[in-house]
Amino acid sequence: MSVENEKKKPLDVVILAAGLGTRMKSDLAKVLHKLDGRSLVNHVCETAGTLAPRKIYVVVGHQAQDVQAAVLSETDSEKADFVLQKQQLGTGDAVNSARTFLENDDSTVLVLSGDVPMIQAGTLASLKKAHDEYRGRGAACTVLSVRLKDPTGYGRVVRDENGSFDRIVEQKDASDEEKLVDEINSGIYCFDSKKLFSALSQVTNENAQGEFYLTDVPLILRKQGEDVAIFLCSDPKEVEGVNDRLQLAAMEKVIRRRTVKKLMLESGVSFIDPKSAYISASAAIGRDTVISQNVTIEGKTVIGEGCIIRPGVRIVNSAVGDRVEIKDNSFVTDSTVGDDCTVGPMAHLRGHAVMIEGSKVGNFVELKKTTLGKGSKASHLTYLGDATIGEKTNIGAGTITCNYDGKNKHATVIGDNVKIGSDTMLVAPVTVRDGAVTGAGSVVTKDVPAESLVVGAPARIIKSLKHAEE
Repeated sequence: MSVENEKKKPLDVVILAAGLGTRMKSDLAKVLHKLDGRSLVNHVCETAGTLAPRKIYVVVGHQAQDVQAAVLSETDSEKADFVLQKQQLGTGDAVNSARTFLENDDSTVLVLSGDVPMIQAGTLASLKKAHDEYRGRGAACTVLSVRLKDPTGYGRVVRDENGSFDRIVEQKDASDEEKLVDEINSGIYCFDSKKLFSALSQVTNENAQGEFYLTDVPLILRKQGEDVAIFLCSDPKEVEGVNDRLQLAAMEKVIRRRTVKKLMLESGVSFIDPKSAYISASAAIGRDTVISQNVTIEGKTVIGEGCIIRPGVRIVNSAVGDRVEIKDNSFVTDSTVGDDCTVGPMAHLRGHAVMIEGSKVGNFVELKKTTLGKGSKASHLTYLGDATIGEKTNIGAGTITCNYDGKNKHATVIGDNVKIGSDTMLVAPVTVRDGAVTGAGSVVTKDVPAESLVVGAPARIIKSLKHAEE
């Protein structure tokens, strides 16, 4: 087959994600443990997706439904399919579980491990290209290898006198000479689909573990006269698997360092103490923004230019505009903060709260599912839930929207240029119209007309402010 035709083969991806991972000492399947706030298997699925495969087959076993749910939370169901490995009988058995989907297709099969989350899209693209072009006709199998300073515990890739693939030898089976080999098998491969499943039919479980090993397939193919190639990865970090919590923590540290470095060098972000910042790799931060110490930014948060994020702030899956200051120990989650706003200190935005341009919330103010209008302020000790607040309105200290009646949540609507006095209780559903004022300690149970003053508990109208101004 020509190289040109070989390149036209569709790509299918098989991700091995069926194991428990006993060394994690956890009730949670290993691939469900999180790195950078996302399940390990989702990192692998995302990277695989950059290659535009025809399909991603995730081999599931232990906690299969939970793994499936995790994958589908981030991957299109039309792109992902799931294969059940009923018993965990080795990597060869895991790949063999996908036989009915793939053995009759003429495709390239990329095999990945669900617990190897650091593999880069560029590396996989280069692996596939090398596989397609090997000796001008493509390879039956290409093994992704890497050199380690200490290869102890890993299967060694043994080359022949010409530097070509000879075999993979597991640590326990290696001779003293073979143990000196520093090139190891990463567990990542490209295969010709038909040749893969033909060779898998010949794999036995006659070994100490009683399992079917995928590592036997390259040797079987070579003995059949097929071409087996090796693609050497330059960065050992990319192919490192997660076997225990120490390795997971070490990877977390690597990702944080890479993310902070990239933001400083490529995006023009300043960090007061880079080592203390926890920034999601999925986050985006604009030029001239300053991140203080002990700041946590999670998920797909977007922060604009010229912002100041003070110490102890946590921001999760939120959008922050330009020139925003978020003061000490504030928590913003699933919310939007417009340009030129000020938040905190010790404020809480949640439930898709929205702060429009130039608005302000101060210390111990909580917004839940609330829109605070342009130039409006809630400066102290306030809870605003299920509320819509207009422009240039001032919310006094101690104000509470009483949005829950014991069964249902109700909305509060406050208009433009309203002054809500300190310790006002707004018993929803209720509307306070433009230009109205509530006296301190008022309990508002009925709608307040525009440009009127209400006081008392329950609040009553005592003055029309429109006539007073005239």
